[in-house]
Amino acid sequence: MATIQAKTSRGHKYWYIVESRRVNGKPRPVVLAYLGKAEDLLRHLEGKVGENVTLKSWSHGAVAALLRLAGELDVASIINGYVQSQRPYMAEKPLRHGLTVGITLLLAGIGRACMPTSKRGWWSWAQTTSCEHLLRVRLSKLDSQHFWDLMDALPEDAIENIERDLLRRVMGMYSIGTDTLLYDTTNFYTFIASTNDRCDIAQRGKNKQKRYDLRQVGLALVVSREDFIPLFHYTYRGNINDSVVFKKVLRRIKKRMKDLKLDLDKHTLVFDRGCNSKANLALIRRLRLHYIGALTPSHHQDVLDDADGKFVSTDIGDTSLQIYREKRVIWGEERTILVFVSERLKAGQLRGIYQMLRKKKSALRELQRALANPRAQKRTREQLDAKIEKLLEGQFMGGLISCNLSEIEDGRFVLTYRTSKKDLDALEDRLGFRILMTDRHEWSTAEIVKSFYGQSTVENAFKDVKNPYHLGITPEFHWTDQKIRVHYFSCVLGYLLAALVWRDARTKAHFKGTLDTLLDILNRIRLATILEKTGKKGRPKARYQLEERSPEEELLVEVLNLKDLHLRPPQIRGVGVYT
Repeated sequence: MATIQAKTSRGHKYWYIVESRRVNGKPRPVVLAYLGKAEDLLRHLEGKVGENVTLKSWSHGAVAALLRLAGELDVASIINGYVQSQRPYMAEKPLRHGLTVGITLLLAGIGRACMPTSKRGWWSWAQTTSCEHLLRVRLSKLDSQHFWDLMDALPEDAIENIERDLLRRVMGMYSIGTDTLLYDTTNFYTFIASTNDRCDIAQRGKNKQKRYDLRQVGLALVVSREDFIPLFHYTYRGNINDSVVFKKVLRRIKKRMKDLKLDLDKHTLVFDRGCNSKANLALIRRLRLHYIGALTPSHHQDVLDDADGKFVSTDIGDTSLQIYREKRVIWGEERTILVFVSERLKAGQLRGIYQMLRKKKSALRELQRALANPRAQKRTREQLDAKIEKLLEGQFMGGLISCNLSEIEDGRFVLTYRTSKKDLDALEDRLGFRILMTDRHEWSTAEIVKSFYGQSTVENAFKDVKNPYHLGITPEFHWTDQKIRVHYFSCVLGYLLAALVWRDARTKAHFKGTLDTLLDILNRIRLATILEKTGKKGRPKARYQLEERSPEEELLVEVLNLKDLHLRPPQIRGVGVYT
């Protein structure tokens, strides 16, 4: 319990807020706040401040919440335990600007969570926050060179062990629901030059943001369905397809589950159809992992034919779906198969089909106008047939548009085309089908569908790490494999801390918004510094106070334990005196 105590110095009595704490097993008084002389205390209680007052405020809530949690998890010490001490500059000077490797990577991750920026621009963001005040250390010298040097001291092969140790701490502090693990992959384009031969991990591939002209890096992620907590990440070459990556990480995922003491029989891995292959499903069986996956309907037309007319109405939460269920041997193993129509998927496919039809018709009209031009170059029928055939290529496009090419004179043609309404209607009846497969034969149909649709959770996680305002992995200005992997690790670390804060807000404050919204609200919670000149010689007195807050902000301050954090900052090992 805190008490008010007085100290006499040079004949004057000064008042402090003091709390008794045990230091090395012995009780010691710890000063929480300086209150000044009796007249100063009275003036503050009456709401009066001196005439010469300077006010300044910083964004406080998000930085404070993330640093508090990082201190409780002892993130910096876990990272520092794996620092490669034989690096010459780290051996000679384990602290750089008062910071260790662990706290440097932690600050990089927190910066990514609050406002993604380059390492060079990190200080421009940090000086608008209460980060310096909370850490009690100068951060103005944290330039790109500082980050690069300390990132270089972390071996690539240590990342997996650091993540494991950190997650063990998380599992010890939180009751994370891990019965369903959701796996997916994505990629991020970079601006690494094609001539850069120091980087092997960034390669050209099928970029999900349509930047096929740029080199990219892939990221595989496993998150828990219940709390969206990242439990595993893997950074890989950008030209490797999903099924190959899945095969590479399956043993790593099982190892992570065993390291976290998760019962394999009680956990289910959920993945999408891009991971499918006969070899991958056989490997899952050998590893004794339970799974829910998806099949590509066009590759299993016999399943759709058998399901025709045999659908049964099944309640899935608040909705009802027509679902066909059976056991069938797929790729040499008996699996439980579910077939149903996803209206959301169907609507998306229809939008894509009609959009593609508009593009095809526009291209055909352009060709019509070119053929009608009397001064246009003459072409042979073979050339035109090949061009039309290429124009009509595309998924679901077969038979939807019929073309007629008539020759009116030597080398001159007229093109007509029409859309087949009958074929389009028939296509709509075949759209939207989902086929799920699992070895959880004992599960109910509703349980299987609900677990698979948790896959949207990991997709939302990828949306978060591509958010340019919070949590974004890009911009990324590194061009060696080691730096890229450490950069991705620090970004996932920031996402992990933010996801845990989000969990606390949802469970303790019944917060209903997204993680992005929560970070916006926390960034609006500001810490004010009041500098007051007393007219006497010496430095002005400084007081720190949280600005006025909305009811929602006040509740978050309360449940996230931020109310007095500016008076008693988190003691994070790896920072100056806390090392």
